[in-house]
Amino acid sequence: MITVVGTGTGTGAVVAEDVLYGARLVVGGRRHLAAVAVPEDAEQVVLGPLAPALDTIQAYVEKGEPVVVLASGDPGFFGIVRALAERFSSDALDVRPGVSSVATAFARAGLTWDDAVVVSAHGRDLRTAVNACRAHPKVAVLTGPGAGPAELGAALTHRTGGRVLVVASALGSGEEQVERVTPAEAAARDWGTAVSVVLCLDESRVLGAVRTVAGAAVGPAQWALDEREFEHRDSMITKFEVRALALARLGPRLGDLVWDVGSGSGSVAVECARLGAAVTAVEKTRDGVERIRANAEAHGVDVHTVHGAAPTVLSDLDDPDAVFVGGGGRELPAIVTACARRARRTVVVAMAALDRVPAVREALSAAGLTVDGVLLQSSRLAPLPGDVTRLAATNPVFLLWGVRTQDRTEVRTPMFPEGVAL
Repeated sequence: MITVVGTGTGTGAVVAEDVLYGARLVVGGRRHLAAVAVPEDAEQVVLGPLAPALDTIQAYVEKGEPVVVLASGDPGFFGIVRALAERFSSDALDVRPGVSSVATAFARAGLTWDDAVVVSAHGRDLRTAVNACRAHPKVAVLTGPGAGPAELGAALTHRTGGRVLVVASALGSGEEQVERVTPAEAAARDWGTAVSVVLCLDESRVLGAVRTVAGAAVGPAQWALDEREFEHRDSMITKFEVRALALARLGPRLGDLVWDVGSGSGSVAVECARLGAAVTAVEKTRDGVERIRANAEAHGVDVHTVHGAAPTVLSDLDDPDAVFVGGGGRELPAIVTACARRARRTVVVAMAALDRVPAVREALSAAGLTVDGVLLQSSRLAPLPGDVTRLAATNPVFLLWGVRTQDRTEVRTPMFPEGVAL
């Protein structure tokens, strides 16, 4: 049996004597090992690279000798329990959890966290955490080298409004600090190595409705909403039939960043945000920008709006996972080229003009995307006098999409911010 002890959020390991009694191998961070009475005849392994420690544990398991692993916080929450279960099976583990840093940080902030999104940026690409913070009002970010409050604040300063960061350091110790700062203030400081977790909050929305499902909000009951659900001008809106297929090809999800270029009413932007993605809507008209903001507010989502003409303004934006292009006029091929070069996954383009299809297809292909498309023609039920119904044709729309077959996602070595203190 491998006994895994979570020491909670303090610096010292509070471990019952019976846990260590008889242990032949004790594994843990240097500070954990120093804080407990390791049996004199037991081998100690200071955690560094995980693979050698797992090999040593396996040698003791094969001999049937007891092993104790000391871990920070709750070792089953982004912790070492996963690696141990994968190697030795869950049946071989006796897990004794401590209080996680996330639970403690929310307690210090006086907030519930059943409706929080929790993201680990420890040994992982920071962009997923940044996009979750852009899209959701209550996010906990487990930090790591190169992915701390300064980096998170810098990424959020010019892209997200109304957020406050709660930086929790050395939780449970005599040096504990919990500070509320703006993203800009966080970006300007050196936070050292004691940060436990960062909460990113939209304080106007942190006290949400009572939940029955923990974590990110349950997805919307409907998508491809009727045009009447959005404020728009002169029917200048992506029709719901087109929007349905566009959303299917965009695949917006938690942790993604989506651009909606030539956003108009913002219907695609809002729908992507409702499905959990962070969204930037680019619109060249001032009244269009205000309309997008009004539609986002009406649907209770965050959409970052950029007033300006594409492709010029795109250079200031972070690289997207997916892009929808719904406008552009004569600049459309240049816009699609700029989007296709930077999209990590896919670009979807809607066009009413047949003449623009070849140039857009070429722009997608030239950027290395695999191109496909369809002409959408639909007829909707419409009433006639005498309580009868006819079919009313909508304008045909070409939908082209390009998919990047090679994943551009940065791969980094997984770490264990809660369960292992290196």
